[in-house]
Amino acid sequence: MAGPAPGDETARDPGLQPERTRLAWRRTTLSWTVVAVLGVRAALVDDATVAGVTGLALAALLWIGFLAAAHRRIHSLDTARPRVLSARGALLAAGCTVALAVCGAALIW
Repeated sequence: MAGPAPGDETARDPGLQPERTRLAWRRTTLSWTVVAVLGVRAALVDDATVAGVTGLALAALLWIGFLAAAHRRIHSLDTARPRVLSARGALLAAGCTVALAVCGAALIW
């Protein structure tokens, strides 16, 4: 008896994987929010420089971009057969994460 064909999407049973992925996206979004709040705190407690405020503004834009990508992905996981994360979405999330790390390093430097 042969199993389902590799491209046969009707035979796939995702089980709880979409729920775990949705929860992981929510945890990551919460972590990003904590980092953003700590960045605001660091920028306001220390002497506010032009570079610090610019880094904070860039970090805020990255945070908003990541929130949009995460929100879109979380809602796509609500369907019975969620779509695979697109390469564009994965690149956006990874790029925002790397860029936020660079902004964080610039804020504490």
